[in-house]
Amino acid sequence: MAQVASHDLANRMAELARSTAAPRSVEQVLEDVTSTARELMPGADAVGVLLIGKGGDFESLAGTSELPHTLDEIQMKYREGPCVDAALGETVLRTDDFRTDERWRRYGAAAVEYGVFSGLSIKLYTAERTAGALNMFGMKPNAFNAEDETIGAVLAAHAAAALLASKEGEQLKSAMTTRDRIGQAKGIIMERYGVDDVRAFEMLKQLSQDSNTKLADIAQRVIDTRTGA
Repeated sequence: MAQVASHDLANRMAELARSTAAPRSVEQVLEDVTSTARELMPGADAVGVLLIGKGGDFESLAGTSELPHTLDEIQMKYREGPCVDAALGETVLRTDDFRTDERWRRYGAAAVEYGVFSGLSIKLYTAERTAGALNMFGMKPNAFNAEDETIGAVLAAHAAAALLASKEGEQLKSAMTTRDRIGQAKGIIMERYGVDDVRAFEMLKQLSQDSNTKLADIAQRVIDTRTGA
């Protein structure tokens, strides 16, 4: 049984790796991860991803049904639950029966009301300001085992890689936008005041320091003076 499961996991991970060769959104990658988790874990009746920002804001993503989103909202309301704890601290958290688990009494009672008795949450190693977890939910007690934990850890690593790649892409895009904005502002100053590009950049930096404003924001203000004229 373990050999068959390992073979299935290897095949599915190969498919996921091939699918990431083409440009795809992070949402699509996460949906592949959650659907694969549901496919490979017999006890996983619903799967989702929870991301928690440093300020406490959260996103519930790639749910295989509405159930993971509902349970995430309950956890964030009570500020307790395995998904929250896995995202913020623990690497793997497994619950065999929420009716008897004393760790999250309010959340556990709410989960049971929705027919959820088992849970498996695995930490995603995401960006510094964002915590995350891949979360599996079972409608029966004792739905998950050690093999499921291994499968979940592999899939969580794949999901985390997609999230980090997406973050790096956003940062690169932001940096390119900022560079273009500063370049445009420099051109305006050079034309308006008859200075070279070095002097134009020095003027932008001075304005930034004097007003304690980000250089990109100063550049945008310069651009606005031309577009508003």
